[in-house]
Order: sequence, then C-alpha cells, then structure tokens
Amino acid sequence: MHTQVAIIGGGPSGLLLSQLLNLAGIKTVVLERQTREHVLGRIRAGVLEQGTVALLDKAGAGQRMHAEGHPHGGCYLAHDQDMFRVDFQEACGREVMVYGQTEVTRDLYEAQDALGAVHVHGAANVQLHDLDGAAPFVTYDLDGEAHRLDCDFVAGCDGFHGVSRSSIPAAICREYERVYPFGWLGVLSRTPPLAEELVYANHPRGFALASMRNANLSRYYIQVPLTDRVEDWSDAAFWAELRARLPQQIAGSLVTGPSIEKSIAPLRSFVSEPMRWGRLFLCGDAAHIVPPTGAKGLNLAASDVGILSEAMIAHFNAGDGAGLEAYSQTALRRVWAAMRFSWSVTTMMHSFPGSSEFDRRMQQTELDILASSASARRVFAESYTGHV
Repeated sequence: MHTQVAIIGGGPSGLLLSQLLNLAGIKTVVLERQTREHVLGRIRAGVLEQGTVALLDKAGAGQRMHAEGHPHGGCYLAHDQDMFRVDFQEACGREVMVYGQTEVTRDLYEAQDALGAVHVHGAANVQLHDLDGAAPFVTYDLDGEAHRLDCDFVAGCDGFHGVSRSSIPAAICREYERVYPFGWLGVLSRTPPLAEELVYANHPRGFALASMRNANLSRYYIQVPLTDRVEDWSDAAFWAELRARLPQQIAGSLVTGPSIEKSIAPLRSFVSEPMRWGRLFLCGDAAHIVPPTGAKGLNLAASDVGILSEAMIAHFNAGDGAGLEAYSQTALRRVWAAMRFSWSVTTMMHSFPGSSEFDRRMQQTELDILASSASARRVFAESYTGHV
C-alpha cells in the first residue's frame, strides 16, 4: 500500500492533520495502536485558543464546538483569600473556547469518516524505515499479519512514548526537560461548575484549579505529591482539600458529587529538537510536553499541525518545499514561547517542596503585579489566548 503521508497516531493532532490534508486532495493513512473507543475514552483538557478554533473550522469540524462549547473572555487567579479576574477581551481583544479534547476528537473522527479517510486501528509493532532517504516506509502488524506502507512523508503524531521521536538518531536529537516535584490529582464530576470561568488558586497547601466541560460537568484539580496514589484519595477527602484551597468567597458555592473519573498526572516541561529529520516530521506530544497550567498541550499540537499541513499542501500542490524545510524552526519558535508561559504560570501558582517565605512572597508579588498592571495582564492574556 502507498500513500502520500503516513500519520503515526490517531489522536487529535493526527486526525486534524489527516483532515486538512485530505481536504486539499492529499492522501493519508493514519496508524493507531489503540481502538477508536479507547482513543475517545481519554480524558484531557479542553481550553482552545482562537487559532485552534479557527483550524477546526477550516477542517470542517467546528460546528458542534460552536454550538456546545463555552467561549471564555477571561479567567480568575487567586492567592490565599484574594481573587481577581484577567479580562482577555479588555487586555488583548481575544478569548478562548472551553470544549473538551474528547469532543474535539469525536468531531474529527466524524469529519474523517465523511471524507472516507483511511484509518488503521490496532496497528502494532510500528517501525519507521529509510526516513533520511527518498522513499520512506512504515511496517506494522495487524491481526498477526505483517504490513508495509510506502509513503512520501511520515508525520509522527504518536505522543511522548511513541516510536516517531525515538526513530531520530540519538546523535541528532537534543532534549530539554524539567520534571516538576508534584502532580495533579484530577476529578471529573457531574456537577455544575464553581464559576463561569476557570479559577486558578495559589494556596500554601498547594495549587488548585476549578474548570468545566459544560453546564453540568466539572473538572477539578489539586496539586499532590508524586508519591500519592489515586487510591489514597476518597471523593470526600478530595472535595474537602479542594474547598480548603479555594478563596472563601467562592468555596461555599462548590457543588460536590461522586467522581466519574479520577487520575493523577505528573508535570513536566520537555522539548525535543529538531522536529524534522529527513522525511519525518514530529507534531504535538511526540516533540514537546508542557505542564497543563498554561492550557497549551492541545493548542501546541494544533499549531504544529497548522504549520505542517500548510507546508505539505504547498509541496504537493504547488511544488514549493520551503515550508517543509523551515518546519522545525518555525514550529519551535511557537513551542518555546508557550513553554516559557506554561513554566512561568506553573512556578507562580504551585507550592514547591523546600520553598521559603521569600519564594512565597515572590509568588504573591507576581500575582499582585498581574492584578494591578494592565501591561502585565496584556502579556498574560496574549500568551494564554495564543497570541505569542
């Protein structure tokens, strides 16, 4: 079998890339290790920048997002009992869309089905070959049989643990990483959201975040030590700790209920350079991981896809290879800007083991500057909404 672009990974970045390329008449095959049901069962963040919203519209997958998503023109930041709002519209004239990643993936699957795009689920033992030559190919096993997929290019959209990044020679790769000494315990519950917009709380007991999926589905997080396990946290213990970390002016409005899903996610900042080697191009978590504090993970993946899709369309449809040559450099400028923002918000909002009273005062000062300075709020809002 031959295709123009072999896409490794059927998450939102792989699906979005396939959709944009197929709309431009470029054939793709998406190889995914898991079943469609498993992919749709992943619980992920759901804050979409305006650029991501525009890209989903361009892909013909934005109709339900606009009908069911929640545009947010700001967010709340809290320190102990003080809370203030950053007005994105006032600061930079932009907003974000709150719409779950699972729903984005569902919409992209439906759009792909409508185009008749080719997906292979259950692809095992995927291996990439001759990436630095003129004729790359991919081998994989399906139902116990070996298969070969010849292609012009390979797009690695298979996440941090996928085969794509590891296919780049170690002598070529440069990796930058910071692992944070805590994780996020997240709970999904069928309860109305605490507030009309996201609330980020810095508290001596640790960070907390009040988020939402829709009017009756809420997502909450608290900072926990890496040694904690989900089993250590009953629903009652979680709600009590969350309420303790929120400002009193809103904590009393918290509606609690049984958890639908509960998990602990470690936090890290990670970048692998370059994002292109030969005819392999990395997108999303295959090349970079950001702590979720800045709401950048899915948006960075979409940004990669937007840059790569335009470059591939120019190559195949106009014979212009300049975009492909510049892909890594172009994408990494955006990656590092988002990495800086996510790192800075994580540092400002979390309690770090061994931190001193000086460190706490610096965090409070950072938040005070945001509360009092229009210029600081503009920079924050531009970064949060994706204008970087």
